[in-house]
Amino acid sequence: MEISTKLGVCSWSLQAQSPSALAQAIQQCGLNAAQVALDPLIDGDWDLEELITVFKDAQIECLSGMITTVGEDYTSLETIKATGGLRPDEHWDENQRRATRAADIAKELGIDLVTLHAGFIPAHGTDEYRTITERIAAIADLFTRQGITLALETGQEHAQDVLKMLNSSDAPDLSTIGINFDPANMILYAMGDPAQAIELLQDRIVQVHMKDATSTTTPGTWGAEVPAGEGEVDWAHFFRTIERLAHRVERPINVIIEREAGEQRIEDIIRARQLAESHLHKQADTE
Repeated sequence: MEISTKLGVCSWSLQAQSPSALAQAIQQCGLNAAQVALDPLIDGDWDLEELITVFKDAQIECLSGMITTVGEDYTSLETIKATGGLRPDEHWDENQRRATRAADIAKELGIDLVTLHAGFIPAHGTDEYRTITERIAAIADLFTRQGITLALETGQEHAQDVLKMLNSSDAPDLSTIGINFDPANMILYAMGDPAQAIELLQDRIVQVHMKDATSTTTPGTWGAEVPAGEGEVDWAHFFRTIERLAHRVERPINVIIEREAGEQRIEDIIRARQLAESHLHKQADTE
């Protein structure tokens, strides 16, 4: 049986300064697909028609988009908890504006999935919890109107807390929202075993990031991102799970390589691609 999963790379991992440079870097990695950061397009730093033309000429497929929120500070776990995602009141209006523009751009790109970090989820039942879930629902609605699914990136919470929020019968309704599963983020934030998390979240997963990490030895600090295959992610289990999910009727579960550290991004992405291909081919051979 043909594997429906596609393999791509996060555009921001390649640190390209233009659409043409991005296309060249993707090809250097031996790939023909990507998840594209929409922020350069929102800000007007990149021209949308140029990106579409460059990708078409290079035969590169845009699988999904990604947006960041205003004012994120990743200096420490405490700073990102305070500034990340949709929680800061002072940035809410601007985040709505950017999401509206991102939905329009995504529609023009012809993609049906956009991901973001929504921020740390407050305790269930609190006023803060109600506010952030209402904001997540509002952003999701902007994309739904354009026929696009919004997916939340994992990492800041334990999987059971994310699932509790998405499956809650409380208003607002978050049933249309998917999950972009990143196993390394679970390790970086010390939020549980990625193998257990992917099993728990599998029914809501619509895309995965391929990234690896090692746990911190100092509680309250980040773990360390490392090249895929050198960290604590169980890739055999990861790809077995993705293969099982990839045959769902609704949509394929694409694997997007992400590398946000290191000085040899292309070399590390090539190694990740080869690791992914070895697992995908192994599974194809057993069918």
